[in-house]
Amino acid sequence: MNVFRILGDVSHLLAIIILLLKIHKSKSCAGISGKSQILFALVFTTRYLDLFTTFISAYNTVMKVIFLICAYITVYMIYVKFRKTFDSENDSFRLEFLLVPVTGLSFLENHSFTPLEILWTFSIYLESVAILPQLFMISKTGEAETITTHYLFFLGLYRALYIANWVWRYYTENFYDQIAVVSGVVQTIFYCDFFYLYVTKVLKGKKLSLPMPV
Repeated sequence: MNVFRILGDVSHLLAIIILLLKIHKSKSCAGISGKSQILFALVFTTRYLDLFTTFISAYNTVMKVIFLICAYITVYMIYVKFRKTFDSENDSFRLEFLLVPVTGLSFLENHSFTPLEILWTFSIYLESVAILPQLFMISKTGEAETITTHYLFFLGLYRALYIANWVWRYYTENFYDQIAVVSGVVQTIFYCDFFYLYVTKVLKGKKLSLPMPV
């Protein structure tokens, strides 16, 4: 395990903690896409089924369990505990537009045609687009709270660090996973415009705002 992988995991965990603290302290999930959080919960569920079949390391097991628990706590807080603050009107991205092609692709392009492998591949493809409902919601409302932008920044940073991890592994271990790398690059591309706005606005103390769609 290299430093890029560890920093990526830390960034990912920090993003989730920021989101949970934001919801808990404000007692509101305003500005948060529940649909994106459902997709992330589905990503972790389908990816970490190997918890029941394979032991890699204590670190690996603990991190998987933490991500699973946090994902479902987030969904619970949005749809149950603070459901009255949930902005369902603007969280209107149609999930079937993501789930149908991702499911089909996971059957067509995978490492081996076995249930666990197909579900793992499904999780990789789905994670690359799971943030789209959140970005769509921001584009509809035209703005995002500062704490929400911090969450998105660290989520995007996690993916960028994982790309560095794959480059490192390619040169040091001659390891290359085309499915993970291509999906990770696609996911990072979705964050590029947001990264620019984060650096030019949020880090300068300005509120992130976007032109309202016509």
